[in-house]
Amino acid sequence: MTGLPVKLFLISTRAHMNLFFSTEIEGDLCFLDETESRHCIRVLRMKPGSMIRFTDGTGRLYEGLVAGADPRKCTVKITSLIENFERREYRLHIGISPLKNHDRLEWFLEKCVEIGIDEITPVYCSNTEKHGIKKDRLNSIIISAMKQSIKTIRPVLNDLTDFKEFIRCGLHGKKMIAHCYNDRKRYKISDIYSSNEPATILIGPEGDFSEDEVGMAVTWGFIPVHLGNSRLRAETAGIAACHSVYLINQ
Repeated sequence: MTGLPVKLFLISTRAHMNLFFSTEIEGDLCFLDETESRHCIRVLRMKPGSMIRFTDGTGRLYEGLVAGADPRKCTVKITSLIENFERREYRLHIGISPLKNHDRLEWFLEKCVEIGIDEITPVYCSNTEKHGIKKDRLNSIIISAMKQSIKTIRPVLNDLTDFKEFIRCGLHGKKMIAHCYNDRKRYKISDIYSSNEPATILIGPEGDFSEDEVGMAVTWGFIPVHLGNSRLRAETAGIAACHSVYLINQ
């Protein structure tokens, strides 16, 4: 980006703004991949000189003009950018068990990205019934949700991690584990979490965490929390936890 002026530009029609994604940036040129190029040229019918906005997933929001309207590899001449576009002061990491119904995990991921999340780790627990994840598919959903909600920081999706390894991996900030054991002391997230604080929240599988897992997590500094009086599906619990942290930070 040598020599490119940094310029603040007004997004006046945010609700109708199309955001593209690309990491292929060379100097003041950006190249969209075939999927993004086809959407830009075939679907939105952009032509040379049309203005588009895109992000590389690192917090940068670029503005540029279509220079080469190739539906296989569209070229964009970058004209301006915003650094750290709407960067949040807090950081949220959710560890969640893979779910029997893969669509439900995808739904969780989509909604949490739209709300605001930085890192997701699939966590293999005692009661986890699904033994793998479709990481490429999930990363595609992350990018799609990021563009839909006009976010410029791409959340990190980690590899499937064993529960014991996850709780011991040196996580920062407030660490919480959401479970459904009524005979154990649990707190509301709002009672223990403060705004602008990094947070990690563990969400269990359909059969919840085992009591041993809850005990281990507490030993490693996780605070037991609940998400209200209702018993929630795992994916709903994950979204509720994400939204709770979001609201506290408003």
